[in-house]
Amino acid sequence: MNVSQLNPAAPTSRPLISRQWLSEYSMPLAYVVLFAVLAATVENFFSLTNVVGLMLSVAQIGMVACTMMLCLASRDFDLSVGSTIAFAGVLGAIVMEQSGSVTLAIGAGLAAGALIGACNGVLIAYLRVNALIATLATMLMVRGLAFIVSKGQAVGINSDAFIAFGDERFFGMPLPVLVCGLCFLVFGVLLNQTVFGRNTLAIGGNPEAARLAGVRVERLRVWIFLLQGLVTAMAGLILASRITSGQPNAAQGFELDVISACVLGGVSLQGGKARIFGVLIGVLIMGTVENVMNLMDVDAFYQYLMRGVILLVAVLLDQLKTRGERR
Repeated sequence: MNVSQLNPAAPTSRPLISRQWLSEYSMPLAYVVLFAVLAATVENFFSLTNVVGLMLSVAQIGMVACTMMLCLASRDFDLSVGSTIAFAGVLGAIVMEQSGSVTLAIGAGLAAGALIGACNGVLIAYLRVNALIATLATMLMVRGLAFIVSKGQAVGINSDAFIAFGDERFFGMPLPVLVCGLCFLVFGVLLNQTVFGRNTLAIGGNPEAARLAGVRVERLRVWIFLLQGLVTAMAGLILASRITSGQPNAAQGFELDVISACVLGGVSLQGGKARIFGVLIGVLIMGTVENVMNLMDVDAFYQYLMRGVILLVAVLLDQLKTRGERR
């Protein structure tokens, strides 16, 4: 009598394990292959200057992707992050110009972001407004406020201390990259090691079951959006310090890049599933593709096309994974 007769499930368990392993690690492996190919074929791609520049270019996307991951995992999303980045940067620049205080400028930007996020959360959780409609409306209103308070023009920043906020280096790494890394660390622990993270996945998987289990669903959703606004505002302030001005038209289309990175990283649009390492890989894929196109002097119009293709591929992969899990 062989092993398969003693345990009929044994022959089928191996293919199942193989499919699960492939589902979990296919994207990281694909990125390793992509990086190796580009390093061997694209001039200057693997240079230290370019690698640091690549990390710097994805720092803002990475920060916001950490909290967008929580939104998507709880079966929500936020289209207002691009407008929040612009408004936080403009507000920080205005407060900096009028008060001369870096602390006040950063505090005002962060408070504005947290307020925008909390308003989104209240609209969606308590007033039952659809997340698409609520955050689309907020996106338009906040972008409008950015143009109104700046009178439609860029607000210059002359403070060296504020500019250092996005330009300072520690151990050879730009501060935005270190802040991004800290975000991945903090939100990775929050997702995997805390009740907050477990409850976030629970309400994404089944909100009613989570409510019956004692989870305060509405309050948790508000906190998720508040964190989203706070971290997005931080990204906006860093962007303003890097470009030495608050730009009311900054970060247009930013929300789609962030959502694409999250979905590429395995965060389900159906909610209830998220991995912080996967989000990191998704962010790096988005940044690497853009970086290579810039190195190869690809026209900006084609870059828009490629970003759209990546978003579509990300959504299709999410659909395929969801169907595979249901079988």
